[in-house]
Amino acid sequence: QAQFAESGGGLVPPGGSLNLSCAVSQDAFSAYDMGWYRQTPGQSRALIALITKSGGTNVLDPVRGRFTISKDNVKRIVYLQMNDLKPEDAAVYYCKGIGSHVWGQGTQVTVSS
Repeated sequence: QAQFAESGGGLVPPGGSLNLSCAVSQDAFSAYDMGWYRQTPGQSRALIALITKSGGTNVLDPVRGRFTISKDNVKRIVYLQMNDLKPEDAAVYYCKGIGSHVWGQGTQVTVSS
């Protein structure tokens, strides 16, 4: 079964940076394009960035220009580099294979002074 394990969240002041990591099982890494999602209380999980199996990327508004998605094909890790964080970026962040129905536990990001 596909597995995704997020890490790297924490508390950061506005304007700060975090680099999230997602360890992906071998079967999932070879089968799926990968996405980073985030969820705030009362809202659905929303896709914010994706990377294809071949390495193409797309980062969506409102994080475009501040967040970057990348991956390490040897370690099977997908990264989300988050810069210039804003209070509205506070959320639980998840990674998942696009089309997979399996979710990891997520990692909490808090942006506060």
